[in-house]
Amino acid sequence: MRPLEGVTVVDFSQFLAGPYAALRLLDLGARVIKIENPDRGDLCRHHYVSETCVDGDSTLFHAINRGKESVTLDLKTEAGHAAARRLIERADVVIQNFRPGVIDRLGLGYEAAATLRPGLVYGSISGYGEAGEWAGLPGQDLLAQARSGVMWLSGNRGQGPVPVGLPIADIAAGACLAQGLLAALYRQARTGEGTHVQTSLLEALIDLQFEFLTTWLSNGQRPPERLQHGSAHGYLAAPYGVYDTAEGHLAVAMMPLATLSDALDRPSLAAQLAGLEAFADREAIRERLQEVLITRPAAEWEATLSAKGIWCARVRSWAEMRTEGGPAVTGMLHAGGELARVAAPFRIDGARPMPVARGPVLNEHGAALAREFGFDPV
Repeated sequence: MRPLEGVTVVDFSQFLAGPYAALRLLDLGARVIKIENPDRGDLCRHHYVSETCVDGDSTLFHAINRGKESVTLDLKTEAGHAAARRLIERADVVIQNFRPGVIDRLGLGYEAAATLRPGLVYGSISGYGEAGEWAGLPGQDLLAQARSGVMWLSGNRGQGPVPVGLPIADIAAGACLAQGLLAALYRQARTGEGTHVQTSLLEALIDLQFEFLTTWLSNGQRPPERLQHGSAHGYLAAPYGVYDTAEGHLAVAMMPLATLSDALDRPSLAAQLAGLEAFADREAIRERLQEVLITRPAAEWEATLSAKGIWCARVRSWAEMRTEGGPAVTGMLHAGGELARVAAPFRIDGARPMPVARGPVLNEHGAALAREFGFDPV
């Protein structure tokens, strides 16, 4: 259940991307010591996504920092800097997401940290990499989405850019860093050699678009084309998309048109689709399918078509997913108490790591960590 038992992570990062990487290591058994600024701590403590808060901190903070230890250090003071060095000396992993150059000016960059702890695994997340015109720009999720091209992939034609309604750049970058850190820990265990793992919000968003970007770079740079309605994938042919029904919406995935026509039991539809090309005539095909699918509720279509081997799904809400999704959902979503919990998205030997409910109070572990690591409380 805890393959990273005994691994100590010292995390200087804040907000989402870096802390998400640390969270994944924590779920695998690592100990995570979160370094926070004495002046109100991690920005995420005060970034409210709703009116709900616990112990004066946002639910967002608790979700991303559950189970971690908190100590406040002012890295611009000698005492704070000395304490940080003592923590690094006994760390297996260090994570930071300052703007490029800041951690080096603080004297805690990779080269300095590796001198303190030979064999150290060190992870860095930036907004747009360490060089180039964008390097010094704010590494914020919505801004990274805007600069990456990803906003042109969602929504329908004519809508303009549509941002993904999740901090997808932060979470993806954190996942990329965690993957690199795990590989570096494997090398550390085999050879004792240290590693500096680097990624950025922009690189993570490019990776999420690798399928589309590979196509775009290979087809004369013809961009994907969003449909007028129900658009879902700009490079996939009809019938791929989301359709209105008499009640609710139905998503239809990749499927030969002839097979779908047979399953719909509409001989006239087959005749209408004859001669149309699945990609070139996507709009016309969609209009004809929509005329049929609007006649019955999505739940009926899902049951009927799925039984005939058609890849389709009724579009569900969170509540419906929770009710119908089975063990994959109930194993991850845990309500009750002052704060719900979302568990790790993986199982080890059949068991899922169970998370604690909340993150730490600011500097909750400061005194205990000072005694353990041998520095003066700051």
